[in-house]
Amino acid sequence: MKIYNNPNTESFTELTQRPEQALSNLMPLVSTIFDEVKAKGDKAVAKYTELFDGVRLNSNSVNAQNIQESDKNLSKELKEAINLAYKNIKKFHQAQKTETVKVETMPGVVCWQEKKPIEKVGLYVPGGSAALFSSVLMLGIPAQIAGCQEIVLVSPPTKKGKLAPEIAYAAKLCGITKIYKVGGIQAIAALTFGTQSIPKVYKILGPGNQYVTAAKQLATNHKVAIDMPAGPSELLVVADKIANPAFVAADLLSQAEHGEDSQVVLVSTSKRLLKQVETSMKKQLEKLSRKDIASKALENAIGIYFKTPQQALDFINNYAPEHLSIQSNDESFYLKGLQNAGSVFIGSLTPESAGDYASGTNHTLPTNAFAKQYSGVNLDSFLKSITYQKISETGLQNIGKSVEILAEAEGLQAHKNAVSLRLESLKNNQDAEK
Repeated sequence: MKIYNNPNTESFTELTQRPEQALSNLMPLVSTIFDEVKAKGDKAVAKYTELFDGVRLNSNSVNAQNIQESDKNLSKELKEAINLAYKNIKKFHQAQKTETVKVETMPGVVCWQEKKPIEKVGLYVPGGSAALFSSVLMLGIPAQIAGCQEIVLVSPPTKKGKLAPEIAYAAKLCGITKIYKVGGIQAIAALTFGTQSIPKVYKILGPGNQYVTAAKQLATNHKVAIDMPAGPSELLVVADKIANPAFVAADLLSQAEHGEDSQVVLVSTSKRLLKQVETSMKKQLEKLSRKDIASKALENAIGIYFKTPQQALDFINNYAPEHLSIQSNDESFYLKGLQNAGSVFIGSLTPESAGDYASGTNHTLPTNAFAKQYSGVNLDSFLKSITYQKISETGLQNIGKSVEILAEAEGLQAHKNAVSLRLESLKNNQDAEK
């Protein structure tokens, strides 16, 4: 972990850079695969699945029997843990439902807003070095609550060409039946264009590596919406002398083991804590099964000492972390001044791992400083708002003249006429009744 001593704000731009390839470097490959999947469908998907995942599949689809029997190879303890996570995540996302908003803006003019489910959504669940079945819950549960008509799940196959049973079990809990063993760029392309077996969707959601993120961004050029540019995982911990160094080290390592391109950052007003955490990380690292991955990620890790909490807060808001852990005596100060973060973990007994799995909040979050303008996945990610208005005779008489004036001021005569004709009709009707 590289340590910086009280850097000035001019250096924040450099310090907030993530260890990612430039989008321009990724797009040539992404575009090539997109073009091929669009032209050749399943044939192209199979080609790139064999190339990138090392598996030749007879079929992308996961049949219903495999989904139903997914729990046979899972331990009782794991199923109970997944069930607990399902209940907590469902409870939190169900609480996000909102009522119809209806208001009479002036007598006779009634406006309201209703939320409708996005009909067809594609859920991307990462596989690769670890099958992230927790992402099935994070995406499938709000899709289920929102009432999306068609939920399509894609996830890379295992080396044996199977779908991880944990992913299938989580999908069963969420009522997902359309599941395909495909990952990476080719999965996003398949959801974008549709293939002989994989349906085209209206929106793609879910985390992924840099290539998946680039593919999702390209999908938006083909009239497919995405949740956010959610790339490699990251965690920023702000801690001071009251923090437990072992806890902080464990949190940083929990993110580092996600992938070699993950980034972890420690911000502190205590130089002693920085050294203690670094020592603890080295000890804990040796015991990790994913030591090699975490070690590679730690090459990009940074620790920053600031003299004051205000300097630390300024850096945090500039960095805009995906995950922010606050283990500090100045907890309330950071919470009050925080502007940019995907999800926040408060206090020494709130590990980031809890949010990754089972506390109830969603772990699909904006990375690479996109927390400055994006929210994490939530129930609204699977809904769209439609506004309505109904105007009565009284309402048209109250609002009509102003609309005529506004339309004329913008030089839109037809807009004005649409109102004028109606006002004239009302006047004629009223004259006829006299």
